[in-house]
Amino acid sequence: MSRIGSVLGMFVGAAALVSTGASDGAASNNLQTNAHAFVFDLPDGSELPLKQFAGKPVLVVNTATECGFSGQFAELQELHERYAARGLVVLAVPSNDFGGQEPRKDGEIAGYCEAKYGAQFLMTAKTGVKGKNAHPFYRWAKDSLGPMARPYWNFHKYIVGPDGSIVAWFSTPTSPTLNRIINEIEKQLAGIN
Repeated sequence: MSRIGSVLGMFVGAAALVSTGASDGAASNNLQTNAHAFVFDLPDGSELPLKQFAGKPVLVVNTATECGFSGQFAELQELHERYAARGLVVLAVPSNDFGGQEPRKDGEIAGYCEAKYGAQFLMTAKTGVKGKNAHPFYRWAKDSLGPMARPYWNFHKYIVGPDGSIVAWFSTPTSPTLNRIINEIEKQLAGIN
């Protein structure tokens, strides 16, 4: 079985799951913090505080250019083109955590994605998203939503609402342009427009 096939097996049943941030009993919902408390690094060494997106929905996706799901870059660009003017922020978080599938350096990732997929949305510096090296945003998401809501592979998606709460999450195989994601984006945008 291919690596992608075995990874897809992990998502059977989970691909359709969408969490609304409510505690499932195992999760500790941290009410003192929201996504706006976190800061990512950018490839040029500057910082990207998520609080600058207060009042806007943000689609946060951990990405990898050599992943079998990398075609989703084009779909993320489609969402960016369709909704950026209305307030949606698409934020890619390149990570080498799964299968070493992000071999490129920070200065190369955005250029590669733009050349191959037309990607013009925001990208952070390469960032850990799992385990002890996970960025604090990802640790907070896991602690708040429970272990099923953490990334198990590249292209895991969180929708952060305008208030900084995670309003939905979608596993790797869920296409960014599926109706479930579009409907949640539309719902979040309706609240600000």
